[in-house]
Amino acid sequence: MHDRAAQFSPFAALTGYDDDVEEAARLTDSQIELTEDMKSVLNEKIQMIFDLLDDTPVVKFTYFVPDKRKEGGEYVSKTGAVKQIDEYEKCIVMVDKTIIPICMIIDIQGDIFK
Repeated sequence: MHDRAAQFSPFAALTGYDDDVEEAARLTDSQIELTEDMKSVLNEKIQMIFDLLDDTPVVKFTYFVPDKRKEGGEYVSKTGAVKQIDEYEKCIVMVDKTIIPICMIIDIQGDIFK
């Protein structure tokens, strides 16, 4: 009786198919190309942060995170205190050890810019 019941157990002929369909349906954003004026404003803000590093300024960064599985990615906002601006690696290191590549930043906001 047990062997006969095994004949009728569910069978997934396309293992992983549902995961592939779900991955293909997942939407990603494309990276925004900054104008020279936008880059200039961001560079000025980064310089202001650099000048105030001893005070560990708190700012909000909006930046692009590339998707690891497909083309595109998403925009993420991170608010926190800046620990270091690494000129060699061209990134910003936050106190919580978050690393933000400078080339991915599209906006910086904070009270220090008022």
